[in-house]
Amino acid sequence: MRDEIIAHQKDPRVLEQMYRINKAAFKREFTSVYPELKGNALADFWNERLNFEKEEISWGSNQELVFVVIAALIAGFIAKLPDIFSLDEEFFYPRNIGFIVFPLISLYFAWRNKLSTGKIAAILSATLVGLIFINSLPQKETDTLVLSCIHLLLCLWSVLGFAYVGGTGNNEARRLGFLKYNGDLVVICALIGISGLIMSGITVGLFSLIGFNIEKFYFQNIAVCGLAAIPIVGTYLTQTNPQLVGKVSPVIAKIFSPLVLVMLVIYLVAMVYSGKDPYNDREFLMIFNALLIGVMAIIFFSVAETSKASKSQAEVWILLLLSIVTIIVNGVALSAIVFRISEMGFTPNRTAVLGANILILINLVLVSTQLFGVISKKTDISGVGRVIARYLPVYLVWSVIVTFLFPLIFGFK
Repeated sequence: MRDEIIAHQKDPRVLEQMYRINKAAFKREFTSVYPELKGNALADFWNERLNFEKEEISWGSNQELVFVVIAALIAGFIAKLPDIFSLDEEFFYPRNIGFIVFPLISLYFAWRNKLSTGKIAAILSATLVGLIFINSLPQKETDTLVLSCIHLLLCLWSVLGFAYVGGTGNNEARRLGFLKYNGDLVVICALIGISGLIMSGITVGLFSLIGFNIEKFYFQNIAVCGLAAIPIVGTYLTQTNPQLVGKVSPVIAKIFSPLVLVMLVIYLVAMVYSGKDPYNDREFLMIFNALLIGVMAIIFFSVAETSKASKSQAEVWILLLLSIVTIIVNGVALSAIVFRISEMGFTPNRTAVLGANILILINLVLVSTQLFGVISKKTDISGVGRVIARYLPVYLVWSVIVTFLFPLIFGFK
């Protein structure tokens, strides 16, 4: 695309066509080539168009605002269903917590992206199948039930990704955009949550000063509904005002990538001297795998944030070293689970962890190979993003297997 931009730098029609075909890629390539085109009136116009940032906060269209308000109210209503209809909370929340917000956000993106009726029907059908299946499982808490509940969240997250991408399937830039959206959502939700916590403390405190003890009512009703609405409101803000966290997220990625790298190295060394190991300590193995998933998320988020622009060699080296150290962590976790299976046999938990570790290891090796290619100047950072984007459906397939087939394979144990 870079060469095409240079070749057609004075042809507004062709530039507009390239932009409409792939906006993210066009912006990335145009930004990199703009210093060579500076002074060209059309190029200057495109530079301002692509990099213009609104200073004021946008509240979107009235329709969008109404949609978000209604969705937030519905999310609060779903969260309060156990209280309204006297349902068993221990049955309801583990199975249905994902349905409080994921389907509503999926419908928001489906409406925003103007998806076809068929694609909206596919989103609703997938959600309905998950809802019926998870609530049809035996009430007794078993390993397969817990695994289904956890992996169902990943399935619903994938449905959300389908709605965000717009059903284009192989649109790698949009898939990376979805990962970036998740990072931005975490940041904005954290800010909203902190603000809400402060407001709640002030509200309860003020009413207590005048003799009204509203703490129980407030946190059982208003706070619960507020928590359910936070992801929806956060999504709305990130989509209507990308500048809110657009500059914060890359900074966070740059700060935490080297810090996590240092922490991992120190942790691995400390583990050797601690006397604890994941081979004989089940709880330690679970924490070890949670650490692995967290670091993977940081790597993916960092690549999603930086694949749009050129990276310094130092930043690429940090990502490469972080990937390599994470491969070591994954290798330890994988060998531990294989050891436990050889000693005690297959169980739903061990099988699920084994499959997840194998998939993560393959993904890490692919990412590390691409990062090494960036270091050796055989490819650019966008190649890393493409590898991550293409591999995401693999996690969806595994999530579907664990959610829907594991209870049947292991006899609901």
